[in-house]
Amino acid sequence: MSARVYNVLFLCTGNSARSILAEAILTKLGGGRFRAFSAGSQPKGEVHPYALQLLERLHVDTGFARSKSWEEFAGEGAPEMDFIFTVCDNAAGESCPVWPGHPMTAHWGVPDPAAAEGTEAERHFAFAEAWRMLSARISIFLSLPIATIDRLALKARLDAIGRTDDRADGDAA
Repeated sequence: MSARVYNVLFLCTGNSARSILAEAILTKLGGGRFRAFSAGSQPKGEVHPYALQLLERLHVDTGFARSKSWEEFAGEGAPEMDFIFTVCDNAAGESCPVWPGHPMTAHWGVPDPAAAEGTEAERHFAFAEAWRMLSARISIFLSLPIATIDRLALKARLDAIGRTDDRADGDAA
């Protein structure tokens, strides 16, 4: 008997950086227990080049990376999501489609690396920081006993992950 595979959707407005990174992280760390997706409310239509460069430097296949609308996951025939996480503040405040299956939702806001200013090195660092923050949160998520915890307790823990203290030393509070 095989273990259940959970579908997870990461949402952001443009679906060009944070949600793409989160999709890559969960795919990498999820051990086949999760299917990761990403989308945006107003997709840019392309993945940010710094996000693609970071993924390539980390030896992550970028073949999955495509900026797409969240409508792709709200319609008939779309995979039913178990979890939906917003990773930007704008998407968290928008009216979302009605998701089939009533997935668990939480907000895990991360600063937008695509909006970073400064030198090229500082801008690349912003993407690395977004990766680090998302990796920490997704690692905590992966450690949850999802199959055995009740919905109310799980929701509280998902919300708490979004409030994780993302200190530079990598410790999660």
